[in-house]
Amino acid sequence: MDINDLVKEIKRKKSFLCLGLDSDISKIPSFLLDDPDPVFSFNKQMIDSLNEIITAVKINTAFYEENGSKGWITLEKTINYINSKYPKLFTIADAKRGDIGNTSNKYAKAFFETLSFDSITVSPYMGNDSVEPFLKYKNKHTILLGLTSNSGSRDFQFFSNNSSTLFKEVIKSSKQWKGSDNLMYVVGATKSDHINEIRAIVPNSFLLVPGVGFQGGSLKKTFENGANKKIGLLVNSSRSIIYAGKGSDFLEKSYAVAKSYQIEMEDLINTLDH
Repeated sequence: MDINDLVKEIKRKKSFLCLGLDSDISKIPSFLLDDPDPVFSFNKQMIDSLNEIITAVKINTAFYEENGSKGWITLEKTINYINSKYPKLFTIADAKRGDIGNTSNKYAKAFFETLSFDSITVSPYMGNDSVEPFLKYKNKHTILLGLTSNSGSRDFQFFSNNSSTLFKEVIKSSKQWKGSDNLMYVVGATKSDHINEIRAIVPNSFLLVPGVGFQGGSLKKTFENGANKKIGLLVNSSRSIIYAGKGSDFLEKSYAVAKSYQIEMEDLINTLDH
């Protein structure tokens, strides 16, 4: 997807909400278990219900890979359904890949060509030659793990040499890589106090921001510290939306949570117009 098309959708929907499909068969409504592929049925219904108030869908591949070939089939069915019915939704493979160049070439082909995702999350810590194979694809986007929302991020990402921190140096270095115009960055909402520092380094890049919802990140702080003229944000919410309800009204409950985020996002977007 061309990044300008994503911006148009954000402005049209007044939403930069990304739906995280961390779909766990043990947590979806039990009555769906009679379906031949209950996780796909769950995903399909969730996307059909929310497609007009979300702008992106992030599929965490671990929740599918754990089920072997059956899970991979569910993942394929999900991304194919989105691409065929809702091609304007920006799709993210949350796969957190990153390996030597020839292996990264295969990962890039798998997720960008075979599965036709718009983007993939990648670990940057093996350096430029592990990431550049992803960056060579036109209108495909590589989302580097910049500053993550988990508590363990402080083990390495905040390592300092007295003048800068490791996460800042990684982001600065990535700007020099071939194809860096196709880079986005993961920045946890629980680290919202640092988002403005990252925005200063990459003023025009999109930031994927997990951690709003169960992890306690602030949508308002994220926007105030991270938005640019094109919005430049995709805020992901997974569990707080998809597991909002367990009964026959699960879609209504999920919609209510997602809509509350979208309404807040619309108010925030409107502040940029004044």
